[in-house]
Amino acid sequence: MKQHTGNWPGKTVASAVGVCKYKNKEFLLVDIPGTYSVMSNSEEEEIARDYICFGNPKVTVVILDATSLEKNLNLVYQIMEITDNVIVCVNLLDEAKKKGISIDFTELEKRLGVPVVGVIARKKKTLNKLIETIDKVCNEEINLKPNKIEYPPYIENCVERLEEKINKMLTKESKRLSRWICLKLIDGDQKILRSIEKNLKINLINNKELINEKEEISDILKFNGIEQSDVKDKMISSIIFKAESIYNDTVSVTNEKYNLKDRKIDKILTSKIFGIPLMLTFLGIILWITIKGANYPSELLFKVFNGLQEKLVNIFDFLQAPSWVKGIFIDGIYKTLTWIVAVMLPPMAIFFPLFTLLEDLGFLPRIAFNLDKFFKKAGSSGKQALTMCMGFGCNSCGVTGCRIIDSPREKLISILTNAFVPCNGRFPLLITISSIFIGGIFANSNPSLVSAITVLLIVLLGIVMTLFISKILSKTILKGESTSFILELPPYRKPQIGQILIRSILDRTLFVLGRAIAIAAPAGLVIWLFANISIGNISILNYIANFFEPFAKLMGLDGYILTAFILGIPANEIVLPIILMCYMGKGSLVNLENIYEIEQILLQNGWTILTAINVMIFTLLHFPCTTTLLTIKKETGSIKWTIIAFLLPTICGIVLCMATNAIWNLIV
Repeated sequence: MKQHTGNWPGKTVASAVGVCKYKNKEFLLVDIPGTYSVMSNSEEEEIARDYICFGNPKVTVVILDATSLEKNLNLVYQIMEITDNVIVCVNLLDEAKKKGISIDFTELEKRLGVPVVGVIARKKKTLNKLIETIDKVCNEEINLKPNKIEYPPYIENCVERLEEKINKMLTKESKRLSRWICLKLIDGDQKILRSIEKNLKINLINNKELINEKEEISDILKFNGIEQSDVKDKMISSIIFKAESIYNDTVSVTNEKYNLKDRKIDKILTSKIFGIPLMLTFLGIILWITIKGANYPSELLFKVFNGLQEKLVNIFDFLQAPSWVKGIFIDGIYKTLTWIVAVMLPPMAIFFPLFTLLEDLGFLPRIAFNLDKFFKKAGSSGKQALTMCMGFGCNSCGVTGCRIIDSPREKLISILTNAFVPCNGRFPLLITISSIFIGGIFANSNPSLVSAITVLLIVLLGIVMTLFISKILSKTILKGESTSFILELPPYRKPQIGQILIRSILDRTLFVLGRAIAIAAPAGLVIWLFANISIGNISILNYIANFFEPFAKLMGLDGYILTAFILGIPANEIVLPIILMCYMGKGSLVNLENIYEIEQILLQNGWTILTAINVMIFTLLHFPCTTTLLTIKKETGSIKWTIIAFLLPTICGIVLCMATNAIWNLIV
């Protein structure tokens, strides 16, 4: 429950660590990113491979999907080249049973030569056999003799020629890797060889003795009609044929049409005609439910907090606290915090569970499938659609998720454009502004639906800008052709409602709310001080706002709004509270009883429909928050790219706001 997994590939891109206790012993569990191969080159797959190779685990447990065993067995054989201490854990037996798939575990264990355990991971009691097997392997109570792949004779001959020389270079602990290192030398994967050199502190690539040996190996391969570029394909073919053979001998399927239902659904959800419209419809429904359902709890929370405020005022009056103390704690900190909770909590508590539901169902990879051709045309990777979906939850997570992209060029494009989609910190502001100004126009018809459509259009604008900027980057500073990739569409699964609620409330709603509160409390204090400390007859806040006022006017905003975005760089969640605090600092201290009170504050300070539109545009298109910028710096290792990631959306937002403002003024 402390880790967020997802029903789609690429969700996990970093290792997670936990402790399990069994028979008075502690086992350190390291969950590495999921992968189908240790021959791959994407970053999260490299993390997995390097830990298996160089992390010296006592046991490597390989989790297989019971419904697609043949594909997963490829990974088992690749890992058995690296280590003998392998346990195969076949998960999702409940799904396999529903689909009429049965597995002969005794025969599978015999053919692999390593322990095989079947589990249903969501049922704790099925894990007992797994931890018992792990314990026995750690204590060497089970004799492991993996039945490794026998490659064609010419490859095995090349391995024999290299292995003696490689063994001399290795320590006692790393000798288990000798055969695997030989295979990597034969297939010539430079990236993996450099990783081996770095981790084992040996010289492989420039070793004169090995260079001479590799020349002779090249002659052997050519004699057998094999080019160097074809060696890896021959190895993979050997693994695939072996996996297919074992699958046919150990798996029986009574219902050959077990996935027919999924395919029928996919024909609709991924069709060229209905795919995109249905995707937008689902998102629109989620936004409508969020907006419609958030109003009533928001009003209730406002009433509760206003009642508490009166009691707090009475306490301060009783203590005869100075007015400035009361101002700091009531008008500054308390009002900011309670506004955040009242306005942000209800929509987040509705939106996140619904969005998590789509993840659990397996719908997000279908979105990536539908958008793949658009990203290809933009000169980027279709995997960028997945990282973009992760950005809806948190842009920082979306940036980290870019590790799933193999091409460094395409990975960088995805990182630089991830902030073009609204994260969970921006949605409350978008929803609030659209409800007040756009939905308010249609108060007599269906304001919630209109607000939902407005936010949906903003999201669409973010997607269009992502594609547009990706295309520009791929034609300028990040030139190159888009690469191909295989996208697995996972089976549709029954959502785990309990886990969805816990995960979305604890991991997302309360986390985001807590972060907003932690930042908003000092922000409320600072803004109140800025508003009440004067230099001459002008407050510090007014000095800042007046400085930005001319430029803000060109964007259809005002100096306070622009100041709020700048001061809100620690977290997007606090932009609107800062705007309100700025206006309150001008003397418009209003008791907020419901969301419509916010409208009065904004209208009193000159807001129009144009202001609302430009605020929503700039909410979508402005610099990433501090957390995301730090993540970009960590992922790229470059200040230059971090600055570009800061400037790209900001410049787009400024230009678009100026254009909207100019067009509006020409028309009106």
